[in-house]
This record gives sequence, structure tokens and C-alpha cells, in this order.
Amino acid sequence: MPVSLQLLSQFPLLRPLQREALEPLSQRMALREFARRATVVSKEAPTQDLGFLVDGRLQGVDFTVDGRGVGLYFVEPGDYFGELPLVDGRAPSEYVVAAVKSTVAFLDAGSARELITRHPELAQAVMRRLADRVRTVMAQRTLLSLPNPFQRLCALLLQLPRRQAGAVSEVEQAPTHQELAIMINASRETVTRAFQVLFLRGILVREGNALRLMNPQFLQDVAQGREEPPKA
Repeated sequence: MPVSLQLLSQFPLLRPLQREALEPLSQRMALREFARRATVVSKEAPTQDLGFLVDGRLQGVDFTVDGRGVGLYFVEPGDYFGELPLVDGRAPSEYVVAAVKSTVAFLDAGSARELITRHPELAQAVMRRLADRVRTVMAQRTLLSLPNPFQRLCALLLQLPRRQAGAVSEVEQAPTHQELAIMINASRETVTRAFQVLFLRGILVREGNALRLMNPQFLQDVAQGREEPPKA
């Protein structure tokens, strides 16, 4: 089923394109739906399609030798994924799973490479994304080196995309405790206990699916070792 031009225009990567460039993409892209926890991209399948998240949330994950999941990044609606195997022609380096029920638009590898080659502004955007991925991986390595899971959680909360809501910053669609747990190499129960402490101290406030950071300085101080992590 063709993807509508109106939908394509919602993806920031494709916004610089004129209508005549978007129309062929409309015919080449395919929509697929994924149930919660379904695998969207597998390391075992050497797919090189470029994916665009229409709705839902995805998470890039990998597994340690003893089978523990490690969260790497989130994909939010409007964002894209699969750019690394598209560039180097190799199999994906991680799994991408649906954190919630999600809809994805896929563009085949040949069409995606042709698109990027013909439009330098898109190539620059993909280069910036790859640089962002490197920085994210470096930040994740630093985070995982912290000795205390409470410290790691505080550091991760400060890394999540936020917007200003008056005098406080807000994570609009806060990840679940399980999603956060695999990002910091901790159990879901540990994350839940840490959140209880942060809520009781008024450091965090939950508003529906949003998470308000009322005192980010406290999170920063704990993450950087200036403040002793509370007992959770």
C-alpha cells in the first residue's frame, strides 16, 4: 500500500524534498505494524531497509553473552533508523524491537541509497545522525561505568529528550521502568524503587505519560558523585 505524501512530509529527514522527489517514495515505501515486543530489525537478517517510525516507540537493544538485554537508544515517531547498515552494507549491529504497538514505513535499501546520493542535504543529515550515534554510545559507556544503579538512572534521565514546561523540563513520553532498566543494566524492581524515592523527595513528578524533572541539579549531582545516592 503506498504511503501518502502527507505522511511522508511528517518525517523531518524528508522535509527538504520537493513533491516530485516525494512522489516516487510514496510508491516504494511500505507500511508494517508491529505488536509490543515484536522484533522490527534482527541482527540475523541482513536487511538494509531504512525505517521511519509512524507511531509507537522502538528501542535499539543488544544482548550480553549471558543473555541480558542492553538498551542502546529509543526511536520516537517521526524518527528513522537503519542508517548504519545502509551506509556500510553490513548486517545490523543491534536488534530493534517495538516497545509499544508501532507502525513503521520501510524504504528499500536501493531506493534509500539513491535518495541520499541525489540529495546532499539528506546525506549531511545522515552523517550528523551517525555522529550522534557515536556520541550516544560513548555516553552510554560512561553511564554503565558508574558503580551505583541509582547514579546510572539519574544520568540516564538527564540524557532523555526533554522540553521546557514553564520552569521545569519534561520528558513527554517517559520510557517504562523495564525500558530504563535495560539501559542502565539493572532490574526493573531496582528502577521502580529508585523512582519511588525520587517521587517522595519531589525530584520527579509524573503527569500522565510525562515525567517532570523538578530538580535536575539533584540528578546531576548524584550522577557526577557530588551527592550520595539515596537508599532505594
